[in-house]
Amino acid sequence: MATYLIGDIHGCFDELIALLDQVEFTPGTDTLWLTGDLVARGPGSLDVLRYVKSMGDDVRIVLGNHDLHLLAVFAGISRNKPKDRLNALLEAPDADDLLNWLRRQPLMQVDEEKKLVMAHAGITPQWDMETAKQCARDVEAVLSSDSYPFFLDAMYGDMPNNWSPQLTGLARLRFITNAFTRMRYCFPNGQLDMYTKEAPENAPAPLKPWFAIPGPVTEEYSVVFGHWASLEGRGTPEGVYALDTGCCWGGDLTCLRWEDKQYFTQASNRHIDPGMGEAVAS
Repeated sequence: MATYLIGDIHGCFDELIALLDQVEFTPGTDTLWLTGDLVARGPGSLDVLRYVKSMGDDVRIVLGNHDLHLLAVFAGISRNKPKDRLNALLEAPDADDLLNWLRRQPLMQVDEEKKLVMAHAGITPQWDMETAKQCARDVEAVLSSDSYPFFLDAMYGDMPNNWSPQLTGLARLRFITNAFTRMRYCFPNGQLDMYTKEAPENAPAPLKPWFAIPGPVTEEYSVVFGHWASLEGRGTPEGVYALDTGCCWGGDLTCLRWEDKQYFTQASNRHIDPGMGEAVAS
């Protein structure tokens, strides 16, 4: 029995299947953890969702910001951007079934035996584990309810950017969503910075990557996250694993086998067209 953790797939279905073949993933025996952003940018978002949904209990996923954006597009709240390549998914006969399954997926996965946590962007240093669990449940409850479009309409925005237990309503839900799915940098007190996307060596002072600020969760658990492709899987402290290595941008799809901490990579089928500035099929 092995646990395989894979970074952001972004619709790169062929690479996902090749990577699972490479590690000889065995359904019913092995478990697959996915860091979120299953969809958008790559050509196979529909195939990815169908496949992951079919895996049942063999897979554990978390929602990423692109997954939430897809749900907002499906609900008629946000615009379908051509570069996300979502038309085949949105027009599929089983779109309702797939997206209603997707909105019932969690924001955080925790394995207490392994002392392992997974969230798409990470865990803000302002939270302890009980707070993180409760915050995840708050958003998951709204997403799985009939009122989920109301939340999706209000989730866009960068404020509030500082955690307080007194936060309520949509402000609380927006902070939680940003922390789990969009966070990269924090101020030294843990307050989120939602604007900076540069590599850590180029980030303006006093900002630090969220994982460089000590917090209760990273002191007790290992944390696996995606979202931040420009890290290229490097620069995190011991016990923190960045798995998004930009497959949809022509990079790799990266897998970590938890039991022996061995990495596996599958090269993208796409390359960056210098004239277009975006990935195209090889």
